[in-house]
Amino acid sequence: MGEHLSSSDSLSLREKIAREAANLLFLGVEKEYKQAKLKAAETFGVHFLPTNLEVAVELDRIAEENEGETRKKRLVEMRRQALKFMKILEAYSPVLVGSVWRGTVHRESDIDIAVYHDEPDDILEVMKQNNLRVMRSEWRTVTKEGLKKASFHIYLEMPAKEKAEVIVRDPEEADHKERCEIYGDVVTGLRIRELEKMLQENPTERFVPF
Repeated sequence: MGEHLSSSDSLSLREKIAREAANLLFLGVEKEYKQAKLKAAETFGVHFLPTNLEVAVELDRIAEENEGETRKKRLVEMRRQALKFMKILEAYSPVLVGSVWRGTVHRESDIDIAVYHDEPDDILEVMKQNNLRVMRSEWRTVTKEGLKKASFHIYLEMPAKEKAEVIVRDPEEADHKERCEIYGDVVTGLRIRELEKMLQENPTERFVPF
């Protein structure tokens, strides 16, 4: 018979899996939390998974350990780049979301911006007019709160070589606040004026529930 893990051993193993998953994300081996957790669990030969939040905490810790002060400088620069980009997209109610909003960037992070418009081609045209380099684009469908939602994703490279992703959503979703699958809180993000104010007053401010 297999040896039973004590609660402390079990916690320790859970933390190891969370850290391994976080490491895979930090190194860019995996892009999605789910796949990183599955691969980490397979590495340790177990069938249970840590929560997204547990992985996020470890990822934040790894980034801080490896990047230190450089991380804060990069965060501020990415927020400035995001602001410039959002001004280009101002007609489409852009909202900064993801790790650049949260303040949890690491070396594999990109700039995530949500816009609300029913014609993705219009957004692509704006990028073309501004000489932004679009790498690829695609429709993605996800099920949230029992409802299927489609959004158009545009992946591009900014002039400063930062990667960015624009999520084009239905205008009817503009006032809908969804719960974050990683942190469990409501995703509020930052609009242009809010981002400007933060960059003036507290450019490294974090928006995380821990």
